[in-house]
Amino acid sequence: MGVGRMSLAAHARRWRNRLVGDPRFQALALRIPGVRAIGRARARRLFDLTSGFVASQVLSAALSTGLLARLAEGPATAGEAAEATGLSAEALACLLVAAEGLDLVERLADGRVMLGMTGAELLANPGIPAMVAHHPLLWADLADPRAFLDRPPGGGALARFWPYAADQGGSEGGDSGPYSRLMAASQPLVAAQALAAHDFGRHRCLLDVGGGEGAFLAAVGARHPRLSRMLFDLPAVAERAAARLGAGVRVVTGDFRIDPLPEGADAVSLVRILHDHDDAVAAALLAKIHAVLPNGGTLIVCEPMAGTRSAPAVGTYFAFYLRAMGSGRPRTADEIADMCRAAGFGWVRERPTPLPLGARVLVARKSGGAKRRGPGQV
Repeated sequence: MGVGRMSLAAHARRWRNRLVGDPRFQALALRIPGVRAIGRARARRLFDLTSGFVASQVLSAALSTGLLARLAEGPATAGEAAEATGLSAEALACLLVAAEGLDLVERLADGRVMLGMTGAELLANPGIPAMVAHHPLLWADLADPRAFLDRPPGGGALARFWPYAADQGGSEGGDSGPYSRLMAASQPLVAAQALAAHDFGRHRCLLDVGGGEGAFLAAVGARHPRLSRMLFDLPAVAERAAARLGAGVRVVTGDFRIDPLPEGADAVSLVRILHDHDDAVAAALLAKIHAVLPNGGTLIVCEPMAGTRSAPAVGTYFAFYLRAMGSGRPRTADEIADMCRAAGFGWVRERPTPLPLGARVLVARKSGGAKRRGPGQV
């Protein structure tokens, strides 16, 4: 579309970009009271964007050296922190300055160091340190971003971490332990979103497809002990799920790409599954789920989604992550809803979650006929 054919909104944005991109306007904005705060905030955002890769490495160092773990026990002197991390005095001083700038640590008046607010929040969510610990694989794939985009998806260090990605291990190949532990560690935050958004107690039996080591079903069972539960996943993963969940959960092994799903559930959950797989695989899975659900059966999709207004960086992160992984892509809620309808579900409704950055939830229902969209439907 040429410039002359752009909408009024597009013209307004183009004018805005010309204005904020003018160095004279930027200098003027920093001199005008009221506008100055906006200018400073935009400058901070540009700096954070430019230096973000350094912040990621500082976070990694603060975790891998054990600095944050030591400070979680209480404030420490420089000598105590150096002993705990094994760093030289100079290296520790460098790390402390960097970590303080990220609010991971803060200094006390007596010279000791303690956890900062961000550091405390981070350690309260075990999934975050687990994600950070495996990020060197992603950094290796992104070392040359142009080369990363020029080559086909996958094929690098991160893809090898996920043996099922791009058929790299199938049902039996590859070591499923590392990625299963990562998923289990990061599952509580996602499970909390699903449990807040949907009443699982209304169902008779829940089937969790791609349920990993059973962390999600364990959380659901703790909230709804009378709910019958089933888990379906690859054999090596399902074995660990069976050991974790015990006899109260039926564990079925298989690969949903080629094997039939077990019947008998009136609800099926997909927790961070669709975005890991390409469109054809995701569409086929949704069709399989529709086929095994009874009329009135429910599908619950819970995962981070692109186009999340309160957390636009979700799309940024997963666009590159999933390409490096070699399978899947971040999808918007509307895209997932359209895929559910194409699979035969009569309607799809989004349920609000407390933290959309962690996950959003879509609920689809199988019925004899399509229903009109109501409030909250996508």
